[in-house]
Amino acid sequence: MSVDTAPRTPEAQPRRSPRAAQSPNGSRAPRAGMVGSGQGSRWWLYLILVVALVAVVAPFAWMVLGSFKGEGELRQVPPTWLPQHASLDNYTQLFSKLNFGQYFTNSIVVAVVVTAGNLIFCSMLGYALAMLDFKGKRVIFVAVMTTLMIPGVVTFVPLFVLVANAGLVDTIPGLFLPFLVSPFGVFLMRQFILGLPKDLLDAGRVDGAGELRIFFRIILPLCGPALATLGILTFLGSWNNFLWPLVVAQSEDHYTLPVALALYSTGQNSTNYGLLLAGATVVIIPILVVFLVFQKRFIEGIATTGLK
Repeated sequence: MSVDTAPRTPEAQPRRSPRAAQSPNGSRAPRAGMVGSGQGSRWWLYLILVVALVAVVAPFAWMVLGSFKGEGELRQVPPTWLPQHASLDNYTQLFSKLNFGQYFTNSIVVAVVVTAGNLIFCSMLGYALAMLDFKGKRVIFVAVMTTLMIPGVVTFVPLFVLVANAGLVDTIPGLFLPFLVSPFGVFLMRQFILGLPKDLLDAGRVDGAGELRIFFRIILPLCGPALATLGILTFLGSWNNFLWPLVVAQSEDHYTLPVALALYSTGQNSTNYGLLLAGATVVIIPILVVFLVFQKRFIEGIATTGLK
């Protein structure tokens, strides 16, 4: 019996399945169409994001465009987006008739002092609760968390009584002193400082540095993202604060911008919506500037706070 030793023809050799094809490094090569299938199946996610973006941006666009409209055009039905006769009369009235410079200065002073106080004092207390061991530490932390869960309206009247007894009603210090420390800021800074290595503190103590020097020279430079987050949120809340300045500031010299706009845009019979929209547009500019400057640190602080 003879054995056929002739080589097989290409047709006789078994064909390899396309799924068995591998790349030169040993991994399976991707099939055609697999690369774009993931992106194509997420079209609904992009649609939701676009709708959410429009829902967020639309009120701001309406505010800015409405500030260039006259009072009659703002009240017409149906309303229009683009101004038919664009005018700067609302801004002219805002800067000429109102004591805008005084109100803007008051708002800047109050917001800057409140923000600086929270950055310093909340960081100090957060550092003590995170890195130091002392008697009553747990009690203080529980008190901070309890205060965080209490609505601000509940403490509004007792806080006003304290300010009135201290003789700070209708003064600039009365506008910012009660808000120099916030429980949210203490909690935020504590959670961030907990993630820092304690070896840095031990190295500073070995070199003979005191706690204040360790705090200002080692801890604070490492808390940039958390400080930016706390600074933006605190500045935003203080700049837009309306109820407390409305009660404490009892003369025009101590009005802030939100209070002045609310009082002077309302007449005896109707509200001047054009003046309100122009004032709101001017008020929001400092907030946008602060956020654009610190947005990278803000996002980083939100993403990393509480993670070790």
